[in-house]
Amino acid sequence: MSEKKTVKIKLVRSPIGTRESHRATVVGLGLRKLNSESVLEDTPAVRGMINKIAYLVKVL
Repeated sequence: MSEKKTVKIKLVRSPIGTRESHRATVVGLGLRKLNSESVLEDTPAVRGMINKIAYLVKVL
């Protein structure tokens, strides 16, 4: 009945040269190339992943 909340994120910096776990988080969020966007369900797990790589992404 209630509509799921979503969050839209965009990869604005390259993950090249970052930690392996941060690169894995980028892939886990469904981001591939620079400026790629992904729409995900707004859950605490997704929020934690976004916070981990906050310097690479932008929340739209």
